[in-house]
Amino acid sequence: MNKPVRRSPLGIIFLTVFLDILGFAIILPLLPDMLAHYLERDGSDGVLGHLLELLTSASGSADRANVEALFGAVLMGIYSILQFLFAPFWGSLSDRIGRRPVLLFTIGGITFSYLLWFFSGSFALLIAARLLGGLMSGNISTATAAVADSTTPEDRPKGMGMVGAAIGLGFTLGPVIGWLFNLVDLSQQFSSLQTFGVNPFSGAAAGAFVLSFINFLGVWRRFDETLRPEDRGKAREARRTINPAKLFRRVEFPGVGRANLTYFLYYLAFSGMESTLTFLAKYRLAFGQREIAYLFLYLGLIMVVVQGGLIRQLAPIYGEKKLTITGLALLIPGLLVVGVAPKVGVLYLGLALVGFGSAFITPSLSSLVSLYTPPEHQGGVLGIFRSLGALARAVGPFVAGILYWRFSSTAPYAAAAFLCLIPFVLAFWLPEPNRQFISGLGGIREKNS
Repeated sequence: MNKPVRRSPLGIIFLTVFLDILGFAIILPLLPDMLAHYLERDGSDGVLGHLLELLTSASGSADRANVEALFGAVLMGIYSILQFLFAPFWGSLSDRIGRRPVLLFTIGGITFSYLLWFFSGSFALLIAARLLGGLMSGNISTATAAVADSTTPEDRPKGMGMVGAAIGLGFTLGPVIGWLFNLVDLSQQFSSLQTFGVNPFSGAAAGAFVLSFINFLGVWRRFDETLRPEDRGKAREARRTINPAKLFRRVEFPGVGRANLTYFLYYLAFSGMESTLTFLAKYRLAFGQREIAYLFLYLGLIMVVVQGGLIRQLAPIYGEKKLTITGLALLIPGLLVVGVAPKVGVLYLGLALVGFGSAFITPSLSSLVSLYTPPEHQGGVLGIFRSLGALARAVGPFVAGILYWRFSSTAPYAAAAFLCLIPFVLAFWLPEPNRQFISGLGGIREKNS
């Protein structure tokens, strides 16, 4: 009797990771209007009103736009830091009980968080929804582990590349999807539902809920457990830590530590830019939700096109080290141009430089870390690399938001450009890896010789 054919989980994992990132990005074009809505609804006596008044007094400035930018950045940062903190927990739990139950539980939690957002008549309930969503979205570690379970060492780079593509697509399409879902104001279409907390942003929440529920059904019906019972509870690779000191500890393989620090500092700057861009566009250039969505789509498409095509052509010719240096050389002036942009055209020019630079940096550094690392240590070392990116995404919005609030809309971009001078110098000291060339990722698949 023939054994049943095991279904590949890669498609449903792609959807899961994409929707995890979508939950972060979908709110980007809506944030300024959401804060204005809740401030008007709750009044100065509400939670948001008290917090904004406290921050305004602390800054000594009457510029409410700067205060709202800080609060928006903090709201995004909290979501990311919960992802960072809970990713190790969900990953470890899935090592013990399997990937499927953890994915079902966390996706169910994300779906419920969108339901809370749908009925978020108060700012406090919105915060609760975002906290729950961030906590449950730490399941990216479980999804990544399922890819490792389901692929051979030879195919694993392609599987991990698929996870990276899902992350990039989530950031690219998330803001546009959020704007499109929010075109319908359900609080006006069904005014009687306002009593239950339905608000002008419930349309975005409803769309996200439907997508997440489809994902839940897909995992329930089509995802076969990837972790064999006999492998549960065993140490499969270096566990991810939430202790930043351990993430920066000395790595025994030459070049890895410097590449990790380069990536962390770069991504710290990039995530700060990303979290405050909405407010810069809104208050300096009078962008609405649609224009903000197009802004992120423009940035995302540049990165997708460069990472998906140009990098594959350039990496074999110039090498990852030179591409990293080139990327940082483009990113630094790009951040400065975005920070001072007085017109729409100048803003788009700056974002083009940022997009090209970032698209060069991330895959090049990821490839270098892999090249510096022996095959038997790839999982643990690349896990630390990914964790540093998650930590940067958690910290960056807080830092950028404080600079925006305390000084000006230009301050976080000038600071980010100055910060990127450090990884720019570090990149020159990255060692050239010894390698053998065989077919694979990025035009070549390379490994230490």
